[in-house]
Amino acid sequence: MKNMRWIGLIALLVAEAMNLLDATIVQVAAPVIHTDLGGRTSDLQWFSAAYTLPFAALLITGGRLGDRFGRRRCFRIGVAVFVLTSTACALATTSASLIGFRAVQGAAAALVIPQTIGLIKTSFTGRELSKALGTIGPVMGLAGISGPLLGGVITETTSWRAVFLVNVPLGLAVLSLSHLLPESAAPQRIDLIGTVLLISGTGLVVYPILQSQAWYLLAPGVLFLGLCFLRKDLIERSLFEHRGFAPALITSALFFSVMSGVTLVVVLHQQLTLHHTVMRSSLVLLPWSAASGIASLAAGQWLVARFGSRLMYAGLGILLAGLAIAPYALLPALALGGAGVGLFTTSFFTEALHRVEPHQTGSAAGLLNAVQQFGGTLGVAAFGSVFLQHPVTIDRAVWVAVAAIVVTVATAHLMRSPRSLRLGRAERAPASTGR
Repeated sequence: MKNMRWIGLIALLVAEAMNLLDATIVQVAAPVIHTDLGGRTSDLQWFSAAYTLPFAALLITGGRLGDRFGRRRCFRIGVAVFVLTSTACALATTSASLIGFRAVQGAAAALVIPQTIGLIKTSFTGRELSKALGTIGPVMGLAGISGPLLGGVITETTSWRAVFLVNVPLGLAVLSLSHLLPESAAPQRIDLIGTVLLISGTGLVVYPILQSQAWYLLAPGVLFLGLCFLRKDLIERSLFEHRGFAPALITSALFFSVMSGVTLVVVLHQQLTLHHTVMRSSLVLLPWSAASGIASLAAGQWLVARFGSRLMYAGLGILLAGLAIAPYALLPALALGGAGVGLFTTSFFTEALHRVEPHQTGSAAGLLNAVQQFGGTLGVAAFGSVFLQHPVTIDRAVWVAVAAIVVTVATAHLMRSPRSLRLGRAERAPASTGR
């Protein structure tokens, strides 16, 4: 019985990794997909944004659906739809159809990912629970490192269509093991009006950035998102009693917009401007991913306990240094920037969650994750647009990223507690790695 629980954990970890792999693999393959299917230049951004936008908008609702109707049931439905839409993406004949399938795929991921923590907590207790939760970071780090490389290898040796077919055997394996997961549920109300507002607001904010002639949609988008915070069955309003939580959401959106936007710009510059192969483009991202994984591991094991929230500033400073030299020495810049990302993310999530009450942890983590994905979508849209307006150089996009990180330093300062956080291992909340 004990072994069965750990095998069930493997299914959950593969599902988590599958989501991150899908996002990073497609980002590398996007220029090749666009060349094959044709369409508008902005489709290069939509191949990623069409996935992350519904994923971000539906994460909170996906978690509540699992609470109400059963986490294992929703997990299995989400994985099944994810496999089907991955197959549909591989068979797409136009950019428009691919973008549509990607949107459904992102919605399916939003039903899968929120269930994993709940299912782990139902399966394990005590020390075993800590060990099980501790496996998430390394697995996600490995997926983040291997995603761009795998995307380059698959696209160059077979076809971009095989990039989506990778999900099929992985998803089927997850479904075959999912019967080992325990079923669990908790009474929850589903806020349909809030969900519609969240989806509409997210779309109306992102669309004008991708299609610059539609700026008039931005104001109603911001209004709809603001109204979401008044929906008590959608967002736990008591979270905002902690003075640092609102700045944490802004910090998350800014930081992950830079993280996603910069990696997209690097890939587009490598393939569209320098005409490098997909394989070579994916290898360029390896220093970023590897340094991020190593720094994240070091931060989680040693550095957060010693330096606390001050590590956020170190991470942002190192990232700024990397961005500043990117136009002149790209590979060292990416290694430096990746190290900054790893140091920041671990200390950020620890600081953002450490003052949250135990009964608020799930809601807080879900909201932070949703904002993180929303920020990533904004980054793909904004930085992609900045680059595509002048695709000869990455300089403009880099300096926009520098400005965004400078603002992030200010918002990160607002989320700190009065005294510098120094938490021992026993007190530290499980740190998340950015997806």
